[in-house]
Amino acid sequence: MISEEQETQIRRLYFTEGWRMGAIAREVGVHHGTVSRVLAQSGVDTSNTERPSKIDPYIPFILDELNRHPDLKSPRLHQMVKERGYVGGPDHFRHLIYRIRPKKAPEAFLRMRTLPGEEAQVDWADFGTVAIGSAQWRLSAFLMVLSWSRSIFVQFTLSQKMSWFLWGHEAAFEYFGGVPRVILYDNLKSAVIRRRGQTIDLNKTLCDFSIHHGYEPRPVGPYRGNDKGKVERAVRYVRDSLFAGLRWNSLSELNDKTLHWMETISASRPWPDDKSRLVKEVFVEEKDLLRPLSPDGFPCEERKEAKVGKRPFVRFDRNDYSVPSEFVRRILVVYGGQELVRIFDGENLVAEHPRSFDKDQFIASPGHIEELRKKKKKARRSSLVDRLHEAVPESETMLTRLVERGENLGSMVTMLKRLLDEYGSTALRESVEEALSSDSPHPNSVRHILDRRREERNLEPMIPIELPDDPKIKDITVRPHDLGDYDIIEEQEEDE
Repeated sequence: MISEEQETQIRRLYFTEGWRMGAIAREVGVHHGTVSRVLAQSGVDTSNTERPSKIDPYIPFILDELNRHPDLKSPRLHQMVKERGYVGGPDHFRHLIYRIRPKKAPEAFLRMRTLPGEEAQVDWADFGTVAIGSAQWRLSAFLMVLSWSRSIFVQFTLSQKMSWFLWGHEAAFEYFGGVPRVILYDNLKSAVIRRRGQTIDLNKTLCDFSIHHGYEPRPVGPYRGNDKGKVERAVRYVRDSLFAGLRWNSLSELNDKTLHWMETISASRPWPDDKSRLVKEVFVEEKDLLRPLSPDGFPCEERKEAKVGKRPFVRFDRNDYSVPSEFVRRILVVYGGQELVRIFDGENLVAEHPRSFDKDQFIASPGHIEELRKKKKKARRSSLVDRLHEAVPESETMLTRLVERGENLGSMVTMLKRLLDEYGSTALRESVEEALSSDSPHPNSVRHILDRRREERNLEPMIPIELPDDPKIKDITVRPHDLGDYDIIEEQEEDE
């Protein structure tokens, strides 16, 4: 019970001062239910005692718009009511719209059952990035799940391009030993080009691929996870059971460990439809009902037209690959596989290289470079620079400083190359480092350091042998002879 003075104070604060019930309860020191009871006795409807809101005049308009356009977002609604005089901010408005927006009735789903060998579900999953050399790649996982047996195939890739998408399919078919009759896809760009109502345009390459392997590609509705929930759950299973805490050093090692996981842990889990059986036991029954594999593979390589500039290289996937010099200023076609990069002029194969997943690499065939050297004498100096850089990386710094001082690069390169031939890479590297540290970047300084070091070790000075630039002389084979013959000649001369 409260006193008469407290009841009087409650009525005064509400009717005269316009306080809300919560503030009155705190001021008087009673429960808010007591305040509600006192006001109800005074004829106040306490079922809705909130103060009027700025949005109240616009609620009929908002509800009408939401009834006609249920998916209309709050930012657009806020702009519409602002044009009609609403002065409230967007954040509070969004909160109010959430409270008054008509709630959708929850959707009920039926459990979807399939026949063995009938259906598979495919999806991509993102797993961050991976570094290969100085290149960063998007690490993804291609997943295919057989809907009846729940057997899972996983392959980690460096891209979600169509070529990797098709490679994943063919690897899954080989792993399962057959092809399902139907494969479900969601809104993947590799599967669906566009949707216009009920009309769906499938990717032409995927259509050709499905015809080749004899299955039906079937898109499911966007945001319809229940339609292909088996592969959605498989993604979570792969993250938790396989990838979490896994250590690996290369993509091939990661896929090897994934294959072991598929054949052991994944295959040994209970079958969801009958916990007394294992997935691998059920898969044996389904495998015989899959369609047979196509005897011929589908061309899954990534195809790209590339223009050869003034240098005989084509650019593919952030790297440069050499071609014969006769193809400069031409447009060639590059086919990138998982292991090889093949370059064609029409139907003629002009070059083939191992694929690099690093970046800014020059992958050159020795035959292409040698051919170019024969045609271009100016390439000789460049090859000498490359050889110096490989043997003595510090030589690049010295040559840069020499060019800045106005020295002739060709003669400097030739002098350093002679020192390399005479003294070897180890001695030359140490001497170049000393010359740079003493701020005397010149081949003459390097030679002086090399000679001084030989004197310190009581070695004879090096005597360079100059040979004509003639292959017949440079490639001649000199057979050593027994020097005792000269002793015999000397003894005969003395006797005479």
